[in-house]
Amino acid sequence: MQSDRLPGHPHIAYVGDELFVEKTALSTLAQQYGTPLFVYSRASMLAALATYQQGFAGRQVQICYAMKANSTLAVIQLFAKAGCGFDVVSQGEMQRVLAAGGLASRIIFSGVGKTRAEMHAALKAGVGCFNVESEAELVALNEVALSLGRQAPVSIRVNPNVDPQTHPYISTGLKGNKFGIAHERVVQTYQRAAALPGLSVLGIDCHIGSQITQESPYLEAMDRMLDLVEAIEAAGVPLHHIDMGGGLGIDYNGETPPEAAGLWRKLLEKLDARGFGERALMIEPGRSLVGNAGVCVTEVLYLKPGEQKNFCIVDAAMNDLPRPAMYQAFHQIVPVKPRATNAETWEVVGPICESGDWIGHDRVVSVAQGDLLAVLSAGAYCMSMASNYNTRNRAAEVLVDGSQADLIRARESYSDQMRLERLLT
Repeated sequence: MQSDRLPGHPHIAYVGDELFVEKTALSTLAQQYGTPLFVYSRASMLAALATYQQGFAGRQVQICYAMKANSTLAVIQLFAKAGCGFDVVSQGEMQRVLAAGGLASRIIFSGVGKTRAEMHAALKAGVGCFNVESEAELVALNEVALSLGRQAPVSIRVNPNVDPQTHPYISTGLKGNKFGIAHERVVQTYQRAAALPGLSVLGIDCHIGSQITQESPYLEAMDRMLDLVEAIEAAGVPLHHIDMGGGLGIDYNGETPPEAAGLWRKLLEKLDARGFGERALMIEPGRSLVGNAGVCVTEVLYLKPGEQKNFCIVDAAMNDLPRPAMYQAFHQIVPVKPRATNAETWEVVGPICESGDWIGHDRVVSVAQGDLLAVLSAGAYCMSMASNYNTRNRAAEVLVDGSQADLIRARESYSDQMRLERLLT
């Protein structure tokens, strides 16, 4: 049967008169598991990973999935089986990796506010490297490592002051951001780290932001990183690896981010030209591996025409899909079963008691009460940022592999939400 694939979503397509993920109809999954429902394509995730792997063929590179994008156990398990390491930013994320079968030795522990308890747990687990973000953190990590009779493997995150040309909330490499060591203090900080007996300096790290859709910020960051590597090693501190972070964007609304393989071809050319072609590399992609692999299926509860706006009220909300409310982000919204009637313009909103609870502004769609809509590009920073606001249960999640669909997270219950609470006696 003829299929009509959606741009930017090679494994999501209309087959006949309804929307499929791979070979599975979304309407069937909605009927079986209810809505809101997150559905992910296994083939899409592995295809996105393959573009990185192709770009690194023949190189010494460790790909570490930045699991804050989507921390569901089955997703972590999928990437662990595909050979990935993991970039984590909390002890909880580390525990998820270990529970899903990931190797501690392939974990990079990032984040600006690691507690001593988290450092202790990560050292006991044997994580591969800590990405340290401040001089104060170096001192604390040194003390924790010495208390355990160990050396903590460290890479220092530098702030290269490169504009990633993205939303300010997800820009992380400018002077005004909270992340990393200022470019001007990097050499002194490395010398200090090398002098601390509880630390073993392994590498250098940077991460300039998220949803980056141009090559130029990466190329500029690579040049600045290599300048720093030369300066640090000239000061007597050898570096084993270079970690360029992640942040590559996806197509939400016609964006054309560079393909991972092509981008890394250019970055590797810079490494070769500067004499660093044999240096070990680490990268930390997140959104670009899972973002366009996921959809959120939601039911139209009510249509509410108005003088200024027409409201399409759906059962998914800002607690399920926080990106529009948080970042004013755009997600395509398409019907699961398109109607032949004339389309109208709707504000697609959720049932939460907030005016900020919107999924899409001014969307032109033909829709009726009871219809199913699919919110696209929902694989990243949706379920991992979901909440119980308004005491709403978090959605179920399904992973599709061809015509097979596995429930990878059951829908939360009200008793799940209240399990840890206690009434006064």
